[in-house]
This record gives sequence, structure tokens and C-alpha cells, in this order.
Amino acid sequence: MTELNSAFIQDAFPALGGPQVFLDNAGGSQVARHVGERLTDYLYGANVQLGASYPASVEAGKRVEVGRAALGLLLNADRPEEVVMGATTTQLLGQLAAALSQDWQPGDEVIVTNFDHEANIGPWTKLAAQGIETREWKMRQGEHVPDLDDLRALLSDRTKLVAVTHVSNIYGTINPIRAIADIVHDAGALLCVDGVAYTPHRAVDVQALGADFYVFSAYKVYGPHFAALYGRYDALLAAGNINHRFFSRDKVPQKMEPGNANYELAYACLGIVDYLEAFSQDHGINTQGRPAIEAAFDLIAQHEERLSDRLLTYLRGRDDVTIIGAPMADQATRVPTISFVVRGRSSRDVVERVDPTGLGIRFGDFYSRSLVDALGLPNGDGVIRVSAVHYNTLDEMDRLIAALEAA
Repeated sequence: MTELNSAFIQDAFPALGGPQVFLDNAGGSQVARHVGERLTDYLYGANVQLGASYPASVEAGKRVEVGRAALGLLLNADRPEEVVMGATTTQLLGQLAAALSQDWQPGDEVIVTNFDHEANIGPWTKLAAQGIETREWKMRQGEHVPDLDDLRALLSDRTKLVAVTHVSNIYGTINPIRAIADIVHDAGALLCVDGVAYTPHRAVDVQALGADFYVFSAYKVYGPHFAALYGRYDALLAAGNINHRFFSRDKVPQKMEPGNANYELAYACLGIVDYLEAFSQDHGINTQGRPAIEAAFDLIAQHEERLSDRLLTYLRGRDDVTIIGAPMADQATRVPTISFVVRGRSSRDVVERVDPTGLGIRFGDFYSRSLVDALGLPNGDGVIRVSAVHYNTLDEMDRLIAALEAA
């Protein structure tokens, strides 16, 4: 197993040099230096409105499209036009629902889950105002991987779309998206995947997954506060226009970006690719582009499995702790987003006792309220969540274990 170069990582993330240990990364990661460099490069060298014929505007437009292409590379999209850019995944999913539902009829159906973040539930259930019916795919009691037969039972000839998460931000368990996609497509429906909790940990390949739509937050993948929605090109073409009334349906992806995406943040996303390429090369893998991204995440997954194992081993050893999700650290099964509750203890109390140690963890429902409600937890203030990424260390996990033990 390749050891990660801590000196390289520390240099790449300036925020890691301070006293705070960041173990709340599922809420937002630290920003790679390469991203900040791209951001300032745009602001100080190309900060004009797009669409004009003068050279500075042309150059600015090229940089924004370079950012779009970088996001497409991260997702392995077939073409850059399959990337819709926006401020947040919540916003983008709302825009997607508004665009797709223009052609849906009362009585048409959408399937949502009770184990997703609200961002991939709310936009679809709100379509009830126009007669779209919602069916709910529920996690079986005591399980942390959804049952595919339960999905099959919900599908009908009126199903237009299934919305599901790649990884629950509570369970941390990786869902079988390819298998889900095949079931959904056999029923003639579309699949929309929330990849927010997956993309910081693994290389995403939307083509291999078979997703029609896939959304993620760049600010949870070492980038700026920005988001991207992949849409299979023909699916985007078929979607309605939510931009200016004179935009035609073939104006992809601009018809899905009302008011334009943020220019400097789009270009800054190129810095995520810069970082992953530099990471691969620093670890002896002399490649660029998609191969570098995949190689970097292979190393990241190995390191994160060790982080997960350290904490999960401790939690399994306590008879007063219930782990919410897969109890083992296998990288094929879960990511290092680890939730648990302590019998007889408030989650808030445990977290606030850890806070003074400089270790940043969190409690709550993390906008997966349907899931936390369904779990029927005894304490009423949600789960304790530790969410690591590759820049965290085994020493930090040991410090956390000591802090939890003291708490």
C-alpha cells in the first residue's frame, strides 16, 4: 500500500497548517491551493462579461468553458456540454425538476427515497402542485443498502424518474448505482443520482454508472463553493428551457443556467484537476487528465480505508455505541463518512465535549431528515458524524478516539 506524502498534501492545503483538525468534510472540504490560484488568475486577468468580440471577453469565455470541461473530466462526461454549472446541488436539482416536468402530465410519477439528502427529495415532491405523484423507496429497517426488489415494486408505466443518492451522507454506504440504472431504464424511466457524498472519495464515471443525471458539489471535492450537474446530452436536449424565453431547447447547457454560472468559480474548478494531477505525479504516477484522476482516487481510497478502519474498530469495541451504516471499512462498501449514536447520551453533548480539543466533528440530521426520522433514534438530536477525507491522518483519528473516550 502506497503511503501518502503528507508534506505534499500539507503544502497543497494551506488551511491544514492551523490548529483546527477538519473531520466535518462531508459538509465542505478544504480548498486546494491550485484552486485558489486559478480563482485569482481569472479575477485579476479575465474578469469581464462574456459574449463580446473584443479579445478579453473572448479569453474570459474560453476560461469558463475550460472550467466546464474540467468538471466534465471529473465526471467522465462524453462532452463538456453535458455539464450544467450552478451555485449548489440543491439549486441545480430544483432547476432540473423545473425543466423536466414541463413535459410531464398529472398522474405521472417520480420515485424518491427516504435515505437521500433533502436536495434530491424536495424538488421532486414539490411537483405535487402540478399533479405529479411521488412514491417513496424506503430503506428496510436495520439495513443500510436499499433493496432492489423494493424499487422494482414501485416502478410503473407512469414512472418518469427515480432520484437516489450514490452514498448516503449518514450511512456512508456506497449504493449499487449501475444495477439501479439498469432496473430504472428497463422500466423506461430516467435516473437522477446525488453524488455529493461520493465524489470526494472516488473517481466518478457517469458513463459506466449509466446515470442520466448526476450532481455534485465542487466545494466538497477540494474546490470552490460551486456545483455541477451532469446530464446525458439527449436527456438535456429533451428537457425544457428554464432560461430566457427566446432560448431554444437545443441551447444546451445554457438553457439550464439562468443568469449564467459564476465565471471565476467555473474556471477555479480547473484547479481540482490540477491538484489531482499533481497528487498523482508526486506519488510516482506520471500521467495527466482522466488517468491521473483515477490513479489519485485509487490511492485516496486505500488511505481512507485505513482511516475508517481505525475509527470503526474503536466504535465496534464499545457496547454503548451503535454504528449507523456499514460497520466494516471495506473501500468497496463505504466511504469514511461514519455516523453513530451513544446509548444514553445526547449526540450534541458528545460533540460539544470534543470541540475544545480542536477536532471538528458534528451532530444532527445533515438534511437527511427523512432517514434520521425513520431510524427512530432515542436521543432526538440526530447522529454524531465523523467525515474524513484523504488529507486526514491516522494520528488525527487516534486523537479523535482519545477525545471520544474522554467524552
